[in-house]
Amino acid sequence: MTKIKLPLIISLLIASSIGFSIEVQAQFSLSQNTVKNGNKQGTKPNIGAPTGRRRAGAGRNPDCPSSLTKLTALVPGDAEKSKLAPTVAAYPTYWFYVPELPETARTAELVLQVKDGKKVENVYRKPFTLSGKPGIISINPPQKPQYSLKENKTYHWYFHIYCGDIEETSDNFYVDGFVKKKTQTQTVDSDWDIFTNLAKQRRAKPQDATINQNWVNLLNKFGLSDLAKQPIIEHYNLEK
Repeated sequence: MTKIKLPLIISLLIASSIGFSIEVQAQFSLSQNTVKNGNKQGTKPNIGAPTGRRRAGAGRNPDCPSSLTKLTALVPGDAEKSKLAPTVAAYPTYWFYVPELPETARTAELVLQVKDGKKVENVYRKPFTLSGKPGIISINPPQKPQYSLKENKTYHWYFHIYCGDIEETSDNFYVDGFVKKKTQTQTVDSDWDIFTNLAKQRRAKPQDATINQNWVNLLNKFGLSDLAKQPIIEHYNLEK
């Protein structure tokens, strides 16, 4: 049997320990780099569909009526944000909850825009006067070809309520969102269209228990349960 001297054994153990330490450090360093550069090695982050403002929230002008903070768009969304909503309608109906308004803050404006490349164009823009009554309202732009939604285009809408005469002030509370017309091959009903159909039923039969329960369920789904008992009070057919 060959005898191995003790100093040689100690040297081999030290070398083995150093090698193991270097390998562990290399693996740890590689792990850190993988975490830091994970986005570079993986897929691109999903930016997602555009979102807007579903509830008006706080304003900056103390002269504006505080009730305007309750202005709400009745559209699909998440908490305070509205989501891109598809529709089959070329002339969709827009739905909002408006609070009680003083006479000085009853000028509203519906704006519909489309982006063509880097250029944003106004498809429709029309100021009009609200009654001041609290409740849910619906709005339709004129049903003329130049105002219709075109397939495969995303439209950005705004609804403003001004804090005074629109000719004298730009201070306003607003909500906004995005709508897109579905192609003819897309036959599944969208939340936007389901809401419009049910809202029209509720306006026609406000005492119908089944319709009212369906209404409550839908607003719960939208995260707007606080508005489920609000009456549908007015419809505005806007002119050119």
